[in-house]
Amino acid sequence: MSDRYLLNCWYQAGFSEEIVEAPLARTLLDIPVVFYRADGRVTALEDRCPHRFAPLSMGAVRNGQIVCGYHGLAFGADGHCRLNPHGRITPAMKVRAFPVIERHTIVWIWMGNADEADPGLIPDLGFIDQTPETARIRFHIPTLANYRLVTDNLMDLSHADYLHPTSLGGVMTGAQARTQLRDGTVISEWIKADCLAPARFHARVPPPQRADAWTEATWRAPAVMVIATALVPAGAGRGDEDVVRALHSMTPETATTTHYFVCGTRGDRLDDADYSERLRGMLEHAFVHEDKPMLEAQQSRLGASAFETRRPVLLAVDAGAMQVRRQLDRRIADEQDAFAAASCLPVA
Repeated sequence: MSDRYLLNCWYQAGFSEEIVEAPLARTLLDIPVVFYRADGRVTALEDRCPHRFAPLSMGAVRNGQIVCGYHGLAFGADGHCRLNPHGRITPAMKVRAFPVIERHTIVWIWMGNADEADPGLIPDLGFIDQTPETARIRFHIPTLANYRLVTDNLMDLSHADYLHPTSLGGVMTGAQARTQLRDGTVISEWIKADCLAPARFHARVPPPQRADAWTEATWRAPAVMVIATALVPAGAGRGDEDVVRALHSMTPETATTTHYFVCGTRGDRLDDADYSERLRGMLEHAFVHEDKPMLEAQQSRLGASAFETRRPVLLAVDAGAMQVRRQLDRRIADEQDAFAAASCLPVA
């Protein structure tokens, strides 16, 4: 299965804590990339020495440069060769360097035209910065499924009552759902009023007291989502302090594999480490042991086929996911048209 990617945008390469001085190899959009940190700054280079194509990630970082472990060629943060132990340095001795920015405890990478890398296009995830480290829960979940399938899963949370009955489910069936498009951003919302709270919320709304539940999933191209949830006593109204937010960020590794990143936050019991570990266990069970196997099984059944070519039977609950697919397809088509037009421009 081939896949087209949106290139002129920011993808999550990892969390800041993952990238240290030692080289880190990670394939993104079918391209091998090596990351390392020197003097506090993250560098991202194509993980392929131009000499005999050895992975630079098999080398070492010295004096801010990455040294190929095969023949000792050293490359700087701009990708240009800085040392050739065997002779002179030629212009061909260089590798591609990718723009990277650290923001919201995340390393972002721009895989398209470096001249168009605009930091202002990084999504605003300020809620992460406003949450102390003790109340953040992070996951990097390598998933053997196309990144769009992971996005579909998050844009259709009606599955929660069935796939996550004891972890995240309990309020989605029968909820009022709607999907909106705002300036290319897709927002799906679920509201269920006057319901019984699932067991995990009994401390907040003990039975037989009734509750109002609200969930909102916001998608921004290419695959950065924020899911916000709140459950309060029925009729009490929802305040900012009641809302729990989580980042779900999907970066394609290949056409059939995904780097799935999660950063969950909360607004209460901020310094309670034991509570964080209990939440981590629940979320790990849901994401790693329930979502991941189902997504990988879907991909196995799809094989090399594109989702649309199998002519899926769509339900009302698929409205948000299909809107996302249409928006992303349009963005990719527009970008490829622009690339094609630029390549046809006459040379002065």
